[in-house]
Amino acid sequence: MVPHLDRLAERVTRRRLDLGLGVEPAARSAGISKDTWKRVERGARVRDTSYAHMERALGWAPGSCRLVLSGGEPVPVERAEADAGVVIASLPREEVEAGIRQALESAAIAVTDLQASKIREMNERVLEDLRRRGLI
Repeated sequence: MVPHLDRLAERVTRRRLDLGLGVEPAARSAGISKDTWKRVERGARVRDTSYAHMERALGWAPGSCRLVLSGGEPVPVERAEADAGVVIASLPREEVEAGIRQALESAAIAVTDLQASKIREMNERVLEDLRRRGLI
């Protein structure tokens, strides 16, 4: 699979600008060189540790750069004021629903002999119930 380096470059640049940061202040905040930061914004590959440092500076959840490289979107986080070490991530609804579907399918396959169509029907009923309850 070819990583989406251009997508990551665009997302990183947009987020940096949204935060009102120049390249040097952003790189300093991340604890990486400005040249490394520029490489990412040009669509070049860097070390995973550099991505991790950038995620913190951009206010993204750990693994967000890898998520973008595989075609997903970054997960923004906000610092919780009550506890210094706590962050709150807001996941896109589609990702939450996809995770629930996967968990339900795995559970249904492991404990029943339901056909695939019945498992899908069960997934949709559970998701609809969770939506009605305001949980997703």
